[in-house]
Order: sequence, then C-alpha cells, then structure tokens
Amino acid sequence: MLLRTLPLALLAVSLYGASADKKLPIEKNSNDFVEIGGVLLDKDEVVKTFGSDLGGNIVVVRITVRPLTEKPVRIDYDDFFLLDCDNGQRSEPYEPSQIAGTSALIVTPKGVRGGGMMGGPTWGGGLGPFGSGGGAGNSASEIENTSKVETAKDPGKPNPVLDALKANVLAQKEVSDTTTGLLYFQIDGKKIKPKNLELHYKTPSGRMALRFRI
Repeated sequence: MLLRTLPLALLAVSLYGASADKKLPIEKNSNDFVEIGGVLLDKDEVVKTFGSDLGGNIVVVRITVRPLTEKPVRIDYDDFFLLDCDNGQRSEPYEPSQIAGTSALIVTPKGVRGGGMMGGPTWGGGLGPFGSGGGAGNSASEIENTSKVETAKDPGKPNPVLDALKANVLAQKEVSDTTTGLLYFQIDGKKIKPKNLELHYKTPSGRMALRFRI
C-alpha cells in the first residue's frame, strides 16, 4: 500500500515553508542567549573530509555555537532540524554510527537504487543532495518503502569513515565558549539546492532559523 505522505508534505510546507518567503539571515543568526552559524559543505569538501560521499544523500553542515551570556549552552541534536522549503522535507541530525556503523537500518524506496538511513527525513528516496540520479516519481506519495539491515562483513575491521564522522561531529554537551563541529542530515531529491535549505535551532530564548549562501 502506498504511503499517504502527500498531506504531510503539504502540512510541513504550510507550517515551515512560509519562512522561505522571509529574508532569513544568511549563515548566522542570534538572540539574547546564543549565536548560531551554519555553513554547507559541498560535495568536494565532504569527500575530502571523510574519504567518501557518504552515500550521496547526507547533507553536512558546519555548525558554530557561541554563547552570549555567562550561562552555558546545552547542545542537543533534538534542537536542530534542516528543512527543504522546496518539498517540505524535514531532517534531524544523525549520529555517526547511523551513517557508517557496523549495522544500519536502510530504507529503500521500490524502484530506486540504493537507499537512505531510516530516522532522518520524513519521506523520500535515496538520492544525493549535490548530485543527480534517477527517481521513482515526483511525489513521496508514489513511493512504497522497504527496509533491511546491512551489516559490515568484518565488524572488527577499522572503519575510517566512521572515525572521521566521530572526530568531526558537533558534540552534545554544555559549552561556555564558541564551539564548532559538523552535523549530518539526510535530504532526498534529484538535486537539492542550497538556497532551498533552512537550518532551524531551538533555544531557551526561542527558535531561530538561517539560510545558506547559494
């Protein structure tokens, strides 16, 4: 049975997509509690950093958090999400082990080669954010997902991609000084445009959002 995701897509666009019409700050925003910065890594930077394109469907954002008061800021992945204003996809950050662990749950849309990690975006097929590829239709309502668990052939073998993901990830902790690290989001589509992406961040002083340079 086909997933009934089109109404969810319309709801997401109505709730969050309206901000696409607003002139959000570019790559940096702040309130009276904290300043947040976000820079998209392009495909070449991703490959250089991890020795892999991470399957072609992971959007990597360099995050900078700067407390503006004497009170420490708690960094929590639940406070972040990435929104694609073009189709309403919303993705929360992945843990490194969800991307390159020894065992990962893969969601594969029927009719699409490959797949994406389960637990990121609300819907979609596994295609790269900065590349292109074939699809199984223009609407998520046309896709039926299947899933399987993929396990590394040799779990004891070193995993340089996982090591690099862990070494560069933005740590979940309390910070009193400026802190920088990477967050990993899955956004599916034939060609995701940076101008359509928004980074949203929840703070004790309210929500903030920013966009990226084209």
